[in-house]
Amino acid sequence: MYIPAIYKNENQEDIKKFIAENGFAILVNQTNAKLWATHIPLILDENEAGKAILVGHISKENPQGESFKTNTEVLAIFTGVHSYISSSWYDHENVPTWNYVAVHVYGKVKTLNLEEATKSLKKLVDKYEATSEKPLRIEDLSKQTMLQARGITAFEIEITGIEAVKKMSQNRDAKNHQNIISELEKTGCPNSILVAQEMSKKP
Repeated sequence: MYIPAIYKNENQEDIKKFIAENGFAILVNQTNAKLWATHIPLILDENEAGKAILVGHISKENPQGESFKTNTEVLAIFTGVHSYISSSWYDHENVPTWNYVAVHVYGKVKTLNLEEATKSLKKLVDKYEATSEKPLRIEDLSKQTMLQARGITAFEIEITGIEAVKKMSQNRDAKNHQNIISELEKTGCPNSILVAQEMSKKP
């Protein structure tokens, strides 16, 4: 994606944290000679060789899974907070814009067998059940219930490239930067308030 230098995020730890906190992604590839996108949770992990991977699954009914066999190039898009920024908040004339955070992960996908798929399901469930009062565990589900695992196409994506953007009015001076934060907080919009909080963080 196009990222002006001032907005490019190259802090690897920050990117990893962002993916972990915004794991519901859009997986894009070419399927049946057209662009195809599926909204799914993905987990950042490492394979046995120590290479960074994303792990996830889709329904076997989804044609995208079949396309993995012949077209391994995929793009996973992770999006975070975002908000409209009115230029009326500046102390000078300018055009409105949008503040946002996003990460694009490029990679090569390969499908997993049933045993590997079950392991990937466990990682996903363990992550999101961690804060539950009574966490669900894959190991505790009956064989009958786990037959549903046969209805998915599980996969891992070996990461070949990452692009990250964090556009938070870095091009504004201190006075206008603070004005934007104050105006965002006044909107009462949850997304705008989250952007204000992100802008308030120290670089």
